[in-house]
Amino acid sequence: MVARVDLTADPVVQDLLLLARRGTAFFARKLSQLSDNDLDAPSLLSGWSRRHVVAHVGYNARAIARLVEWAHTGVETPMYESVQIRNDEISMGATLSPIALRNLYDHSAVHLSVEWRDLLDESWSYTVTTIQGRDIPVSETVWTRTREVWIHAVDLDNGASFRDIPSSILVRLLRDITGAWKVRGSDTNLVLRVTDAPKLESFGDVSAVAPIIITGSLADVTQWAAGRGVTGVISTGETPQDPPAWI
Repeated sequence: MVARVDLTADPVVQDLLLLARRGTAFFARKLSQLSDNDLDAPSLLSGWSRRHVVAHVGYNARAIARLVEWAHTGVETPMYESVQIRNDEISMGATLSPIALRNLYDHSAVHLSVEWRDLLDESWSYTVTTIQGRDIPVSETVWTRTREVWIHAVDLDNGASFRDIPSSILVRLLRDITGAWKVRGSDTNLVLRVTDAPKLESFGDVSAVAPIIITGSLADVTQWAAGRGVTGVISTGETPQDPPAWI
């Protein structure tokens, strides 16, 4: 039997899908390394156990799949009915048995991948609406999912780090974060300087006259900007404070 492949012939979308699926496999590998008892331990996210992280990533795949279905059928299918329903779903998911929690992740990831696979080229520009109320082309759901699986694989706190994340993802993530800061006005006098990517040397308020400069490798600076710790970065010669919120 011939394997089914993505219907899109757009090389940009194909490359993005590859990164999303690599991230899905990476998260799955880190999850498989955890015993059932390990799932009860805290994650890197305050107030969330590893169970919460797995539930969130699983239900996120289902939510994104609803947006892809919307683009495929033209029938509006929101990510969630409300933020409260989303939060309740994660809380409930965190109480599932270990096998059910693992199945949630596996099955939802396959479902989303199939929805992407079967979307025709002309549908990738279809506009859908996120839970935050943003209108986006459905093609952006691939980046949304990519960001989720790679970052939350680190949040499982069992050996993954931002240094495991491909540099192309880190660059885009850093641009997303500093862009969100700019919109909110929270990037004032804050410059992020990347030491191992000279062509992408600085992010943030690069026109500031006397900025606070956060310096480190691309992975370490992105980790700090995403609120995942200060390892490997300095702030004008000192340990940096917490970054501005970005989500």
